[in-house]
Amino acid sequence: MTDDDAATKAQTDEEEVEEAKKVMEELEEGDPPDKLEDWPGGKAKYQTYGGPDSGDGGYDDGATAKLGPSNLRHHDDGSVTVDGEEVDDPDEYKGEPIPGGPSDPDAPPDPAMIGSENDEKDSGSDDEEPDSGDGRDG
Repeated sequence: MTDDDAATKAQTDEEEVEEAKKVMEELEEGDPPDKLEDWPGGKAKYQTYGGPDSGDGGYDDGATAKLGPSNLRHHDDGSVTVDGEEVDDPDEYKGEPIPGGPSDPDAPPDPAMIGSENDEKDSGSDDEEPDSGDGRDG
C-alpha cells in the first residue's frame, strides 16, 4: 500500500467515524431505543451512548440519564434497590429478556453446559486411571 492509499484510507475511516458520532448524537437527543435491533449498526455501533463527546457530566447527566438511575442494583434474590432502598415492585425495573440470552426462557441450553449434568453424576469414576493389568504401578 502506498502512502497515498494509506492517507486516503485514513481519511475515509475518519469520515466514517465522524458520521457514526453524528448518528449517536441524533439518537441521544430522543429516547433510547427499546429493542436491540433498533440500535444503530455499522461504525455507530462502536460509539458509546452518552460517551465522552456528549458532555462533561456524569452518568446521571445527559443522554445516559434516560437509561435509568445509576445507583440501581439487581440482587441475586430478585430484589432491586435504588439508593440502597428496596423498591416495592422489582418487575418495574426489569426489561424483557434478550432473545437467546441467559434470561430468555425459550433459549436453547448453553452449549458449554451440555453434558455437564452427566459429568457431575460420573465424577467419582473418571478420576481414577484404568488398571493396565500388567502388575506395574502407575
